[in-house]
Order: sequence, then structure tokens, then C-alpha cells
Amino acid sequence: MDIELGTLRIDVDEVELAGTVLTPTGGMPGVLFVHGWGGNQQHNLVRAREAAGLGCVCLTFDLRGHADQAWMRQSVTREQNLQDLLAAYDRLASMPQVDRKAIAVVGLSYGGYLAALLTRMRPVQWLALRSPALYRDAAWDTPKVQLNRDPGLSDYRRSVLHAAENVALSACSVFEGDVLLVEAGDDVIVPAPVLANYAAAFTRARSLSTYRIEGADHALSEREHQQDYTRCLTAWLTDKIVGRRVALAAALVQARKDELKRLRGPGITRPGEGAKEPFHARTGDAVVAEGK
Repeated sequence: MDIELGTLRIDVDEVELAGTVLTPTGGMPGVLFVHGWGGNQQHNLVRAREAAGLGCVCLTFDLRGHADQAWMRQSVTREQNLQDLLAAYDRLASMPQVDRKAIAVVGLSYGGYLAALLTRMRPVQWLALRSPALYRDAAWDTPKVQLNRDPGLSDYRRSVLHAAENVALSACSVFEGDVLLVEAGDDVIVPAPVLANYAAAFTRARSLSTYRIEGADHALSEREHQQDYTRCLTAWLTDKIVGRRVALAAALVQARKDELKRLRGPGITRPGEGAKEPFHARTGDAVVAEGK
């Protein structure tokens, strides 16, 4: 999404009033939802509904080995599911109403793990991970269902891991967008050390927000925990999406002030001073810098 700034005249009682219009233009933010292992896209529709209310184009989908393709469960691999996610991202990004510079990815558990990997292959502005899983890098092409039978997986997830030791954490270490990490307080499948490893890996993120849902299990079985997560995610998306729009508008307003100062002198933008010169600009004319 871009912001366009322009001036206009308002006729009233044979007098012309000067006005300035700030108009959103271009595409809308896109949000891609990735369900967990054993889940399906239906689990994401409540959150997608909330994001759509923010003016986002939302896409949910079923990974191979799930829903209507559950018959593939025993053979589908991480590589195949990663290709599923890449295809879904590309479909969302190709939609004419979507701003490719404003795409969020929301991943749960196994979907969060895949979402982290995606960031090395596609541009992602905002990344929200709820209870993101971790797996050993070895046996990449082994059917995913067999990974959960690894007797050492539980100990692996309770280990302190550095970015160089895991491909998903390595992807996180070079991600430069905004991050939300949500932890289920009583999660025994993806325990707290996994979230700590992810948090430590995001050394280059523009921002990192963490949220803990006390008393929640991995599936957020209690309705109140589901609602808590929905509120948290919606508030975070609102802050990031609205914040981006405000930053774009602020950059244009500042560009207008700078141009008027150049044309008419520094006093032209002081309170009470008017400007008669028409001015038109787009966000491409100004640099928007976001702090770390």
C-alpha cells in the first residue's frame, strides 16, 4: 500500500479554500496462514476474519498430507510441504490487490517452522509464530510423520541451540522484519526452550514481541486461550499494519513541508502560514526509515 498526497480547492461563497488530501493507494497487505501438523486451514479462519477486518487479503490453505489429501500423511516430507507454502505465498503475492511489500506470514507449530524457512526464500514483512516447532536438519527427505517418532526429539527441543545449528534458526538470524512469538505456557510438545532458541535467533529483526498464554497447552484446547491468542495476534497485526500506513503518510507530509520550505522559505510551514503552490507526491518520492 502507498499513500498519495495532493492539494485541492474547495469552492464556497465565491471563495476558494485550500485543502490537502492524503489517500491510500496501491495494494492491500496480505496475510498468509500456515496450520500445524495434523491441522487444517479451518483452524485459521477466525484469525483470518479478524485480519480481513483490518483491510488485509488473507489466504489459508491445506498442506499436503492434510484434509482432503490426508492419504498422503505417511509419505509427505518437509521439502514437499515447504514447496506447498512457497506455492501458496506466490499465489497470494500474485493477486493484483495485494501489496507485495506488505505480506505477513502467520505459522503454528510445524507451520511456524515452515514459515521461518520461507523467510529465506520470499520477502516477508511481518512474521508471527505460535509455538513454532523445531526438528533436526538431518533426514530432510524422510517422511515428516517419522520425525515425531524420533526418541531424541524431546531432548533436542529442550536443548540450547544456536542459529548455525538449525536451518530454521539460521533463517531467523537473517530476518529483518517484525516478529511476534507466542508461547503456550503449559506446552509439552513445543516447550519453552524452543521459544527461547527462536527468540535468541532473531538478532536482526526490526522488532521482536513475545507473548505467553498462561496455562495453555499446545493445541490451545480451552476456548479462553484461543480467544487470548486471537486478541494478541490481531493487536500485533493492527499495530504493524497501521504503523506502516502512518509512517508512509508521515513521510509524505514531511516531504511536502520540505518542498514548501525550499520554494517559499522556512516560515511557510509555521502555524498560521498558508501555501498556494499545488504539490503532488507519492511515497516513492520519499524514504521511509524504520528504526530497529
